[in-house]
Amino acid sequence: MQTKLTFWTKEISNKTEKEIVAQKLVSYARDGDVIGFGSGSTSYCALLALAQSGKNITAIPTSYEIDFLCQTHGIKTSSLSEHTPNWCFDGADEVDPKGWMIKGRGGAMRREKNVMSACHGARFILIDPSKMVDELGHKFYIPLEVTPEKLFTVEHALQGMGAQDYHLRQAKAKDGPVITEAGNLIIDLKLKTINQESDQKLKAIDGIVETGLFIGFDPICILPDSILERDE
Repeated sequence: MQTKLTFWTKEISNKTEKEIVAQKLVSYARDGDVIGFGSGSTSYCALLALAQSGKNITAIPTSYEIDFLCQTHGIKTSSLSEHTPNWCFDGADEVDPKGWMIKGRGGAMRREKNVMSACHGARFILIDPSKMVDELGHKFYIPLEVTPEKLFTVEHALQGMGAQDYHLRQAKAKDGPVITEAGNLIIDLKLKTINQESDQKLKAIDGIVETGLFIGFDPICILPDSILERDE
């Protein structure tokens, strides 16, 4: 029976550019690949393109949303407990010249980071030129996944470290804050400066489960005019 449930209802910005980038992944993929699937609209476009290609691949999704979409479009799924990704792809909110990233507008940064860390091969970041920045944090805040019972402990710690601004992320289709897949809350944080130690310093705060700072992953940024080739 065909499902009537729809797992993607949001409008996709820069859709044409995202579809161009998605096709580059189709040419890169090989039958038998185990691929880490990121979350967000760019990853959704890549998911559709890979599903339509008919290639025999296995996805390791980074969110329930992407997991459901893979099942809807006939892509086999697995997990890090069963497979290690040969390569992975994802989007980003910001990428600086060092390859440092801010991710997490979709709230899936913990699973995204776990998959990216486990990946043995290339880590592709699918972006358009607007996502390239000279310094992180100019356009987007840093998402922090926070356990609810430690919310005010985290707030006190952020005040003590001189955070420029922060707020609890509010949901748009329900009253109250966004709840992550793990039952946590999200604080969006603006820091005056971001450095090599920022991610670990934030995660050292009692109650912060994960951050949207992705530092040290050495990603390969794929833009609409990029050439993507695979060594045989």
